[in-house]
Amino acid sequence: MIGKLSGRLDETGEDWAMVDCGGVGYVASCSARTLRRLPAPGEAVCLVVETVMREDSIRLFGFLDKAERDWFRVLQTVQGVGAKVALAILDALAPDEISRAVMAGDKAALGRASGVGPKLALRLITELKDRVPAVGGGAFVPGPAPAGAPPAGGSAMAETASALVNLGYKPAEASVAVAAAVSKLGKDAEVGALIRQSLKELAR
Repeated sequence: MIGKLSGRLDETGEDWAMVDCGGVGYVASCSARTLRRLPAPGEAVCLVVETVMREDSIRLFGFLDKAERDWFRVLQTVQGVGAKVALAILDALAPDEISRAVMAGDKAALGRASGVGPKLALRLITELKDRVPAVGGGAFVPGPAPAGAPPAGGSAMAETASALVNLGYKPAEASVAVAAAVSKLGKDAEVGALIRQSLKELAR
């Protein structure tokens, strides 16, 4: 099974790239987002690869980082999502954007991908919302509240702020979002609910 292709970019097509590895050209299917980020033909390139083996074929899917590859795998665990739709989602949204859309319940964002209608977008959110922290970044690690975070009225608020920072938001942004979430859900809200509401606030 092939897990990585390291060599020189030979050529690209509408949805594929050929990598020359020691004189042998390997063709990998890629999302348009990945293709746009590839170097010019002849330059060095390294693709993280997912190998899909069928009875009558072996197909390679190439990605520039493990986060994209991991999401490609996870997306296909959802009913109705195959390789084509998974690539379409990765074309429309970067890995961190998929995480935010799922956590925020943002069907419109997921619906930007070709082949994803309202029903499938809802299914993606429902089936993946509890798995987002484990994809491409490890579990959320509770830590001290960032500067400007709401005063400790409970560890849930601090954990929520920490989770938002782990997702890439600035401490100040996390502070405002958590405060807004607490005002709507109450101080006794659980961390999961606070994270989802905070992400909704940040998406506005």
